[in-house]
Amino acid sequence: MVMHARPVCTHDDGRIQRMRMSAKAEYAVRAMVQLASADEGAVVKTDDLAKAQGIPPQFLVDILSDLRTDRLVRSRRGRDGGYELARPAAEISIADVLRCIDGPLASVRDIGLGDLPYSGPTAALTDVWRALRASMRSVLEETSLADVSSGDLPSHVATFADDYRGQEQERGHRKAGDIGPRTVG
Repeated sequence: MVMHARPVCTHDDGRIQRMRMSAKAEYAVRAMVQLASADEGAVVKTDDLAKAQGIPPQFLVDILSDLRTDRLVRSRRGRDGGYELARPAAEISIADVLRCIDGPLASVRDIGLGDLPYSGPTAALTDVWRALRASMRSVLEETSLADVSSGDLPSHVATFADDYRGQEQERGHRKAGDIGPRTVG
């Protein structure tokens, strides 16, 4: 199984320039948001979920198994079976899903921040990594599946996204749906 990492960019001013998200984690978030948009009490078949989000079905089965193990989804067996969120969408954060699939939000070589071997001029890097983790948490822990599925993001997340869109335009990035040559900034 090939895992592709997808870059997720936010601010260039020290908050988070770029983080890498595995395809598995991105697919898991998309699947969970899709489940969050289902009617309460409705179950969604794996094939329908895969088709709705363009996720390879066998890959989705593995993802759903991990999500079920962490009690983020429930499964029902049988002809009318499928998957549903294990608790209300407003109570499941994007961070919950990412941690289930990929572990800690921001780790450095899988070493605890207090155990990093930094000294001398690099000693302050531990605080840089702490700030990075705090910045990610402020977005990922405070954004629920319900927020995403409704399109009503927390105000600070919407502000970050708006600021970043402005930076993209300044650098000449095309908006989704734009056609034509790309201008280099």
